[in-house]
Amino acid sequence: MVLYFLTGNSGKFKEVKKILPEVEQLDLDLLEIQELDSKKVIEEKLREAVKQHDGEFFVGDNSIHLECLNGFPGPLIKWLMKAIGNKGIYEMVSKYDNNKVTAKCIYGYTNRKEVKFFEGEIKGRIVAPKGDNGFGWDPIFQPEGSDKTFGEMNLDEKNMISMRWKAVIQLKEYLESKNSIENK
Repeated sequence: MVLYFLTGNSGKFKEVKKILPEVEQLDLDLLEIQELDSKKVIEEKLREAVKQHDGEFFVGDNSIHLECLNGFPGPLIKWLMKAIGNKGIYEMVSKYDNNKVTAKCIYGYTNRKEVKFFEGEIKGRIVAPKGDNGFGWDPIFQPEGSDKTFGEMNLDEKNMISMRWKAVIQLKEYLESKNSIENK
């Protein structure tokens, strides 16, 4: 059965394809519920995908949790980005004494029978926008221990530490163990 990564974001697909070369991109028009729990958002997207298309699927939800805002915006980052963008987020956070943030990626996978979750996270801080690489909030996210933002890193540098990389590696290991059990 074909494994599809449900995304319209070519940058995310490019990152995932480096780890899972057999995966195919599928851009379905899926309802995205607004919810602070990423797993609920993912489960709903997977339910919709199974109704629309054959195959096995996985979909990710990326979030940033600002300490100065008690974890907000979390999975609602997409909407905060649309409303005020990287510069606006930086300016908002710079009004506080605490610019610490946790970036998370959760992937949900379904074989059409059950859903499994895979999570990665990285801590960092929000800084003034720097760099033109990546996408989304990459230019304002500086990982702990780095002097570069994700926006200043090339894809290989970013993949070595990113939350997405960590989550997709877990997914890959799960799929490999599942396949080895099925092939016995």
